[in-house]
Amino acid sequence: MRLGCATVIAAGAGKLRPALAPSLAVQVPESPPHLMSTLEPRATGRAADFTLRIAPTTVELSPQVVISTIGYSNKVPGPLMRVREGQRVMVEVLNDTDVPEYVHWHGLLVPSNVDGAEEEGTPPVPPHGRRRYQFVARPAGSRWYHSHTAAMMDLHRGSYTGQFGFLMIDSANDPGLYDQEVFLALREWEYFLTTMDQDEGPADPNDPMPEKPATPDPRPNGLEVGAPLYSINDKMLGAGDPLRVRFGQRILMHLLNASASQIHRIGLFGHHFQVIALDGNSVPTPQRVDLIEIAPGERVDAIVEMNLPGVWILGELRDAARQSGMGIVVEYANQVQPRPQWLPPANARWDYTIFGKPAVHPLPDQTIDMVFEKVPGGPHGINHWLVNGKEYPHEREFALRQGRRYRLVFHNRSDDSHPLHMHRHLFELVELNGKPTAGIKKDTVIVPAFGRAAVDLVADQPGLTLFHCHIQQHMDYGFMALFRYA
Repeated sequence: MRLGCATVIAAGAGKLRPALAPSLAVQVPESPPHLMSTLEPRATGRAADFTLRIAPTTVELSPQVVISTIGYSNKVPGPLMRVREGQRVMVEVLNDTDVPEYVHWHGLLVPSNVDGAEEEGTPPVPPHGRRRYQFVARPAGSRWYHSHTAAMMDLHRGSYTGQFGFLMIDSANDPGLYDQEVFLALREWEYFLTTMDQDEGPADPNDPMPEKPATPDPRPNGLEVGAPLYSINDKMLGAGDPLRVRFGQRILMHLLNASASQIHRIGLFGHHFQVIALDGNSVPTPQRVDLIEIAPGERVDAIVEMNLPGVWILGELRDAARQSGMGIVVEYANQVQPRPQWLPPANARWDYTIFGKPAVHPLPDQTIDMVFEKVPGGPHGINHWLVNGKEYPHEREFALRQGRRYRLVFHNRSDDSHPLHMHRHLFELVELNGKPTAGIKKDTVIVPAFGRAAVDLVADQPGLTLFHCHIQQHMDYGFMALFRYA
């Protein structure tokens, strides 16, 4: 079954799917034997469970739009990696390019030398060479893998390329209460430098801005990264096959923002998203929402009940982005409606804290304040970013002791929203713009413009740990810090 080039794992229609089992078939038309075999444990441990080949490839976004990029195994997204929690996994990466590369296992609890970040001491995959990554697959949930190479002014490297893919770690506790499962990656293409910030809408006057300075910065904004083309997986809206559904089905959507630069808001008129997990981690209080806001690096798992027959567009709320490709047609069976319909969702608000529970937290052993500021139009006209007054690196500034609980307070003193990512750890959201919550575990969190967030982190993963904004340009130009264990 092929749904708009989304990788689809299906269990038939009209009945709820049982809990995951090792014999689950993975329906991927391009190479089913390879992907199905990866679900079986290896007898010797010597053969790789997966092979990724980094190489130039082309992506046909539509019949009229074909672009060249760097991808994994001639697929965009790369091959779906699906394993069981606790399974020992070996991935062999072959690099057919002229530059070193890093593959980051985003959201996994892995050692520093495997995590895929140069700053943590992971060895690169050398040009025209190979490297094996070995790790235990944990924790369960929606994870992903992607390039973690610095790009700087080269908008054809790192996360500006097609080097990303889904990594699903299945739990034996999954009740499987859905009929169909789809993996949808939101993406932009053909990046360029601009003074326009394409993803930031006008500020909501009801939003608190606890970090907004009394006197605005008079300096003009420097160059940011924009994009003219959008897609879900490898197809622009209308170019791929529709997502075909039947009335009464429950569709589990695994949404990933694989963008290098933009936050997206996704809606499907007349339908609700029952959010069950954020960044692959089950939420304490699943809630129905009308839209999903998702930043680079984030994942959202949501069940959508198909209860409004028709032909609809699942797409980005911003007209410019949706009309430039950010969407997929959702088509009910036996519908003859000639054109897919788009209407904005009724309620366009997104709030992490509604998925939490009443806030009760142990007192942290230490609080670490982190202040983020923008230096508009620095060298080459690019915006630069400061963490506690300076750009990366931070020499032994952030030290953790194993077993201790830390409260990280993020003070965003810029007019940009930032998706902040902590490698090799999960953290618990404690407060967002003064609103308390508990139980929401994430590895990437959006801190709104002039906003503040607090998260609790238990230092349980010894080794160098990279922290950064998941917008590639911000990371490249100073927005990083390295945590060390004492």
